[in-house]
Amino acid sequence: MARSPISSGKSRADELEALWARHSAEWRDTAQVASFWKDAENTDPELLKYRVRGEFFELLNKLDIALIVSREYEHLLLCLGSQGGLPQISYLPLPHPSGVAVDRKKRRVYVASTRNPNQLLEMRPLSGFLSRHDVDLKFGGQVDSPLIVTRSLYLPGCVYMHDLALIGGVLHGNAVGHNAVISLDFDGGFKRVWWPRCIENSKGPVFEQNHIQLNSIAAGKTLADSFFSASSTGIAKLRPGDEKYPVDGRGVIFSGRTREPICKGLTRPHSARLSGKQLYVDNSGYGELSVVVDGKAEPVARLGGWTRGLCIVGEIAFVGTSRVIPRFKQYAPGLEVEKSICGVHAVSLKTGKVLASVTWASGNQIFAVECMPRTMSCALPFSLKRDSEREKLVFYAFRTDSAASSKRMKPHKSTSAAKTGRSSKTLR
Repeated sequence: MARSPISSGKSRADELEALWARHSAEWRDTAQVASFWKDAENTDPELLKYRVRGEFFELLNKLDIALIVSREYEHLLLCLGSQGGLPQISYLPLPHPSGVAVDRKKRRVYVASTRNPNQLLEMRPLSGFLSRHDVDLKFGGQVDSPLIVTRSLYLPGCVYMHDLALIGGVLHGNAVGHNAVISLDFDGGFKRVWWPRCIENSKGPVFEQNHIQLNSIAAGKTLADSFFSASSTGIAKLRPGDEKYPVDGRGVIFSGRTREPICKGLTRPHSARLSGKQLYVDNSGYGELSVVVDGKAEPVARLGGWTRGLCIVGEIAFVGTSRVIPRFKQYAPGLEVEKSICGVHAVSLKTGKVLASVTWASGNQIFAVECMPRTMSCALPFSLKRDSEREKLVFYAFRTDSAASSKRMKPHKSTSAAKTGRSSKTLR
């Protein structure tokens, strides 16, 4: 549409000035820039209000861990940490985060973001700050080595990544849209490396459409030693996502070695995990945490929601529960849909007792629950009470172990701001 004539040069100049001023003011919020998402600054605080039952954060403190929790439909990645038993909760807005994998050896956290296009994010803990003359490093509060996004790999939306796991030191994911497991590399992209025998026909494996909802990885030392959960064992006319897609008792766990089911009778299983030689899985449609014994899934605990997200630390399982999306209530035949809750629960694997929980009254869907040692990190960049000055400092001058390692750039002890003209305090 043609612009209406401007009556005077002054009014045109004013119009341009206002336009440019608006552009200059945009993309200033660190949450927007960090997540490449313009609405990230408007995270609804209602989503972050929580309730605690039992000594949940005291348990995290005792175990010396922090939990990474992806809440996919609210587009939030959360970190649940503890300082002396007191809650430390932080977050990062991301588009539909799902799988999370923690590489303790390399000190990396990987997150799958599964909108179209898919993204694979690499995060590293803050290790200090670059030496700067243009900022004052003094500020209130402490920065507990928050995880910073350092790389992103874009993948086709049809990959439809779900779970992530490290197998033999290599990052793998479920390409649900391809009925396959893929290896992931920031330089080489993705490669199909495993799929169940049931997706093969006379023309070869069918990668062109999601047929079985192959959605989690119980990572062993090799692909052959690993296990994979799916909602069914065959290609049929009805596919996952169809409201009439049959789910009750159709779910399975495949052996990586044989590519055949080793456990049947599950309902929309998720989050298969190995703990030693024991195989656990969330039997989501019945709200159960189950253990596989002699080819059968035996319930360890039954929880008040769609179970998805599982991390095992010693004899304790941290299990996520989600609300059941109304249009998918047929996928949860074993749940009271209206009473389902969003939360993370610490469950004793010995007794099946829920030891403690944290729940979100306005929460919706949890996908992953993973742990990392507090010595690695126990925070994400944004806190419940946002501190814009703190955030600006972190993103303006952060260092991770990916930065150059010259002696000049290493963290240095505090010196007098009066002597240096700035604070040289390094925050760990």
